[in-house]
Amino acid sequence: MAKRPRVALIIESSTIFGRDVLHGVARYVRSHQPWSIFLEQREFGAMPPAWLLRRRWDGIISRPTDKRLADAFRRMKTPVVDLNSMHSDLGLPRIRSDNRAIGRLGAEHLLERGFRHFAFCGYSAEWSDLRREGFMAAVEGPRHTCHVYESPWRGRHMPEWDEDQERIAKWIQSLPKPCGLMACNDPRGQQVVDACWRVDVAVPELVAVIGVDNDEILCEMCDPPLSSVVPNPRRIGYEAAALLDRLMAGKSQPDFDCLNIEPVGVKTRQSSDVLAVEDSDIAAAMTYIRDHATEGCTVEDVLRHVPMGRSCLERRFRKFLGRSPQAEINRVRIKRIKQLLAETDLPLSRIAELVGYQHPEYMNVVFKRETGQTPGQYRREVQLGGTPSQTGNHNDR
Repeated sequence: MAKRPRVALIIESSTIFGRDVLHGVARYVRSHQPWSIFLEQREFGAMPPAWLLRRRWDGIISRPTDKRLADAFRRMKTPVVDLNSMHSDLGLPRIRSDNRAIGRLGAEHLLERGFRHFAFCGYSAEWSDLRREGFMAAVEGPRHTCHVYESPWRGRHMPEWDEDQERIAKWIQSLPKPCGLMACNDPRGQQVVDACWRVDVAVPELVAVIGVDNDEILCEMCDPPLSSVVPNPRRIGYEAAALLDRLMAGKSQPDFDCLNIEPVGVKTRQSSDVLAVEDSDIAAAMTYIRDHATEGCTVEDVLRHVPMGRSCLERRFRKFLGRSPQAEINRVRIKRIKQLLAETDLPLSRIAELVGYQHPEYMNVVFKRETGQTPGQYRREVQLGGTPSQTGNHNDR
């Protein structure tokens, strides 16, 4: 009987993110050589028991890694894959969410709704800082403003919840309205939505809010329900398991310090389901496009719905949105194609029908032009385990 590698998974099971990382690890292990796994119920950030560091392991995947743990792992001379979100200089191969891309995706979601004023509510922590940077890089410019609120995330300087809530409420009162606001995660988003209620600021009409992680229970508990950027923790878990398998087989370290995994998309709920365009005709045109783009609508169809000249429509679209009506139609279609590629196994011919293209070949051309990938490449990337992972060929053991 083949010997099974002994692997310790130091990953919290108390958060939706941690559980989904574990799902990704399990998916890899089911399709490759089985492991003998140590896993216990853990809170986020909880350190492993002291005895764990005295045992011999063939490999470790660790989420709460800090400098002390990294030093201990090196003394153990055990292959380790680091999934921490706080420290970037530990000298271990690391896989994490692409936090800048998460911030950028949240910004794009709000920009699509026509906002000119933006805000970011976060924490003083590396992962939140990167999300803020991605968000601000996407929204800041001569036509937009962005405001930021941050407080300590953990430790003795972290304010009590009620104290922080009062500060957030006052900050929200000071923001120009209407405003598109991104929170660094769903708990922060819930805090923002509640603070808006406390100071009688309507969500989403005056402040549209989007969080991160798509924790469905927390998002649905918000009033109104919270929109959220959807990261890809299952792929993080799969990639981490694939990389650890390579390291345990004695293969060389990867040629990256940190592999950043892009988010999947945005789950839109009521907290951001609004259009903030001051021009009523353009708002009506955007609503029409959103409802009919995947039915094959054209700019001529939009003009029949919102009577004005084509040059006037083009000019006013660019004024308020910075893009043409045709670009908006393409954007809505591409967004739907991505969703169908990620969530279904429908053939490309059927997807083309569902998004209003008569010919799948033309859909492929437009998708490649807009995203830099073919639909097949995108599907393999977002659907876990569809191809050999970025960390290497897993069939060469």
